Formats: sequence, C-alpha cells, structure tokens
Amino acid sequence: MLSYRDLINGLKDLGIAPTWPLLVHASLSAFGEVRGGADTVLGALMATSDSLMMPAFTYRTMIIPEVGPANNGMVYGSGEKTNRMAEFYWPSLPVDPMIGVVAERLRQHPHASRSMHPILSFAGINVEEALEAQSLEQPLAPIGVLARQGGWVLLLGVDHTVNTAIHLAERAAGRTQFTRWALTPTGIVACSGFPGCSDGFNQVEPVVESFVRKVQVGEATIQALPLARLIEAVTDLIEVQPLALLCDRADCERCESVRAAGH
Repeated sequence: MLSYRDLINGLKDLGIAPTWPLLVHASLSAFGEVRGGADTVLGALMATSDSLMMPAFTYRTMIIPEVGPANNGMVYGSGEKTNRMAEFYWPSLPVDPMIGVVAERLRQHPHASRSMHPILSFAGINVEEALEAQSLEQPLAPIGVLARQGGWVLLLGVDHTVNTAIHLAERAAGRTQFTRWALTPTGIVACSGFPGCSDGFNQVEPVVESFVRKVQVGEATIQALPLARLIEAVTDLIEVQPLALLCDRADCERCESVRAAGH
C-alpha cells in the first residue's frame, strides 16, 4: 500500500520546484492501493507545489441543439435523451467522474477556487490569475497563464489523451475549434472555442521525449512536462502537419470535421 511519503518522494524525484505552478491530471486507481485515497494524493501535490490547478469539467451540462453551425463535429438533433438528463451548471456542481476523484477533492478543498465556465471549468489553489483569465470564448486560457508563469503539467497515472495542454497548442496552431451548448440557470449558453478529440494524443510521445520527466510510483507512471515547451512543440508539429494527433476512428465526428477543414 502506497503512503503519503511514497508519493512525496516520487514527486520530489521529478525535480519540481515548489514555486512552479502545476496543471495536474490524475487517476487514483492507477497507483494501486493508496493509504488515505484521494486526500493523500492531493495532500502530496499541495506539499510539492504552492500553486495547483486541475480540470473541473462538467460535461453533463451539455445540450445538443436541433440546428447549429456547419462542420461542428456533432449530429444536431441527436440529443433527445441526453438533453433530458442535462443538469444546470452551478459552482457547486461536482466534477465529472471521468476527470477523477482527485480533481473533485481539489474542488471541495476550502482554499480552492473555481472558474465559471459551464462545461470546462478549472479548480485550483493559488492560481487566481489563471482562473480569472477564462471566458466562454477562451476556455483554455488558464493553461496559457500557467505556461507563462513557468508552470508544468503532471500526468499521474494517465497518458496524453487527457493532457488538456495539448488542446491549447491545437488552438494556437489554428486547428478547427467547435461550439457546444450548456444548460445554466440563465438559459442555454453557447460555448465557442471547444476543443477537439484527444484520443490520438499519445502520438505526441516522440515529440516530447527529449524533455519529459518520468518516475514510477507504485503501479503508476508520473510524467512531468514544462507547459511552455510542450505547447510550443505541439504547435510547431501541427503547423507543419495539420492533421497530426487526430484519432483514427471513422466515427469520430470532431476529428472528421478537422480533416474536412484541412486543419
């Protein structure tokens, strides 16, 4: 069973300075058994970095309209059942379970703040500038702020298919973005700048091989990458290869929309 000290030692082995802001994606189950569970993982992260941010996404607020803009990576009118199950966005709405229990623990922390995007919010501690940078049109702006501050992205037991920083690089390279709609107490809100599919993102591994740091903690691999360098490398890749990092599923509406647009 992993202990708090095991996690601390693993994170220290990555050579991360406490002053570096961290964007974290984490899978608790990937570690195996952890004494104290998600609270222990969060505590180790907070002891490692003074500034911490994680996705607090809430996909269950999404609505599929009957009509909308063309080449938008979705089938309009297909949401009869899912629309009935959609929930209103509130700041207290729990993080989507697929994001992970560690992110939900961070959202619940008494010192944490949360941005206000009704689908793609972030939660964090001591990252107010990043959270305040987010808007409906710029949902990934918080990541850009951390990158400018010398931040790093940590992947705890997960791979690049959940690495939201790559989405920011896609946008910087001019890749097609999408519009999605969210249910809020004031009505249905259009959210532009919605990113594409991430299922193909593990193709980035050769691109980042020279600067990624890795350690093994329990059953999980932890990867650390400097945000600015990652974003620059992926932006350069997509500018040269406009269809790089797309998935190969024929039924992926967003990747097919990118292919149709040519970028």
